[in-house]
Amino acid sequence: MSKKSSDIRPVVKMRSTAGTGYTYVTRKNRRNDPDRLVLRKFDPVARQHVDFREER
Repeated sequence: MSKKSSDIRPVVKMRSTAGTGYTYVTRKNRRNDPDRLVLRKFDPVARQHVDFREER
């Protein structure tokens, strides 16, 4: 019996560190990134690129 892809690649919410409350939804690979993700993406509320951290 095979594992589901959702077990390996769960859906995670990325929240802006600028404090605007803006979020992105993405998938991550648990095998390659067991720690929490931090991605630099555009926040349209702050109108600049900021770090987005994984929320649980």
